[in-house]
Amino acid sequence: MTDLTALHALAAALGVETTYHDGLGRTVVVSPETLVRICAALGAPIREPADAADALWWHHERAATETLPAVLVAWDGEWPDTPIPDDALVTLESGAQHLRRVVDRLPLGYHRVQVEQGGEVAECTVVAAPVEAYRAPGSERGWGVSVQVAAIRSSRSRSVGDLRDLEALCRWVGAHGGNVVTVLPLLPTFNHVDPEPSPYSAVSRLYWSELLLDLGVKHLPTAAPELLNVTVADAEVRAALADEKVPEALLASDPELLRYGAFRGAQQRMGRNWRDWPEAARGGRLSADQIDLDEMRYHLVAQAMLRAQLGGLRERLDASGFRLGLDLAVGVHPDGYDAWSRQSLFVAGMSVGAPPDPGFPSGQDWGFAPLLPEASRREGHAYLAAAIGHQMELAGVLRVDHVMAWARLYWIPHGMALHEGTYVRYPAEELFAVLTLESHRHKCEVVGENLGTVPASIAEALPRHGIRGMYLAQFAAMSPEGIRPPGPQDVAMVGTHDTPTFAGWLEGADIDDRLRTGLLAPEAEADVRAERAGATSRLAELLGVSVEDPMAMLTAVLEWLGTSESPLVVPWLEDCWLERRGVNLPGTRASEWPNWQRPMARLLDEVMNDPQVRQLLRDLDVARRGVR
Repeated sequence: MTDLTALHALAAALGVETTYHDGLGRTVVVSPETLVRICAALGAPIREPADAADALWWHHERAATETLPAVLVAWDGEWPDTPIPDDALVTLESGAQHLRRVVDRLPLGYHRVQVEQGGEVAECTVVAAPVEAYRAPGSERGWGVSVQVAAIRSSRSRSVGDLRDLEALCRWVGAHGGNVVTVLPLLPTFNHVDPEPSPYSAVSRLYWSELLLDLGVKHLPTAAPELLNVTVADAEVRAALADEKVPEALLASDPELLRYGAFRGAQQRMGRNWRDWPEAARGGRLSADQIDLDEMRYHLVAQAMLRAQLGGLRERLDASGFRLGLDLAVGVHPDGYDAWSRQSLFVAGMSVGAPPDPGFPSGQDWGFAPLLPEASRREGHAYLAAAIGHQMELAGVLRVDHVMAWARLYWIPHGMALHEGTYVRYPAEELFAVLTLESHRHKCEVVGENLGTVPASIAEALPRHGIRGMYLAQFAAMSPEGIRPPGPQDVAMVGTHDTPTFAGWLEGADIDDRLRTGLLAPEAEADVRAERAGATSRLAELLGVSVEDPMAMLTAVLEWLGTSESPLVVPWLEDCWLERRGVNLPGTRASEWPNWQRPMARLLDEVMNDPQVRQLLRDLDVARRGVR
């Protein structure tokens, strides 16, 4: 066996793809250096291709001694085919213990199985989950709008939108017949020092953003600021919470919250990059002198108030049959709490991204570390379950960002070019089991963001598990073979936060922006504009309207989506008045483009009283009800 053959065999055994197709349709043969570095990151004892044969032997020896897999899935409570001895001890999530022989069917939940062999005890987690995710009764013909909460402004707003603005929007949409408002992630970000406003760069997937708090203060209406300033917003919250005390009962009920607060206090004192802290603190042990107690108090108080306000919001919305749609971000900021508190779960020296595609011919680096598949399995996917459950406590609908990650993620070794990474496989069945179980526990529907190159396993898994996919009219219009309508499993949208607004798409404003920032080469401009012209013309022809009349096109698009089989139609709110610029230009950094910092150009009060916007939503409601 040659070194390269052994290296490929080791990679295959560890779930590392040695070849793949990128977004440009090319077959990529992964370099030995990439394979060595990723296999080493997955725990294999390898430094160079010559070590591959011994590392492969190590892997086979380890697998041969495994009495039980780390995780088993019991769909609908039925034991899997994996043989488990009759005298194995089964500890149910409730704490009750039984021998395997007397447990014919498992209740839904997370259970433990222990098998003693040769004086050693092997354990595994059994996830007993429904095959299909939760579906709300009567939710087959719903509609709503999407928005970035921080960008909402009303006559009572402070510098960013808050929970009172969000609830006002929900009430207004509900009054027009809608039943959902979907929002970008509501997780905490770095706002105070070196701010990073992206809602997809969360400090943690287990807590909420302090900027959401309704501070109960009315502000005078002002002209729309040029940019949202999260540092100013953070200062507003800090001033309002300056004299608040930490509720002792909260700390007793949630020990991890105390640790989260301590971490934020330690960052205030020792710097944001915890990898530069003293060794003990870096490893998770903080001393009192390393923590800024006032910073810690601020975060604990904020989280206590957020829990109360968000809990009350869900109760009020539930009572009126209305739902919030939240977004499960695919990763977390490497400087954040989750990466520090769960270091064994995250891969050092790797970033998650995407290989080259037509939109990003150089590839993408999303700036966060991937989870180690086996480390997650060894803890029974507890962190993932907690992150999902945290969102679903509030959400009636949860969108899983980049749901393809349930099957595989593109890893890029640090120091290597974006196109020099490869895909690493994840235990999709186990992850879907966690997702469907949490979905039922919290009565929350699930949508998978399946845009782009979708592995066959994910395309098959979504309908099997009752998880809806996404349909974008902008993407559908790009097909020269004809525009298909959304189907009964597609949540229908015109565009998303990562695409241009509808008006911007029609006029090619995003193409101008991509040229300006270097994302699009000048020599490719003519082809891209021709492709866009073809897409907009096809859509206009399908709808029987003129591409020169954007509002007529938007009205027709919403009616067309509304009369489709889609269970949920969710336009971006700002499209309703033909906003030209989007909230995000993917592929750019804060120094290049003000992503996530653009406020809505119009006050929410104005939007709610705009006859044209109200008519658009009434027409969408009529279309959803099947009345032409």
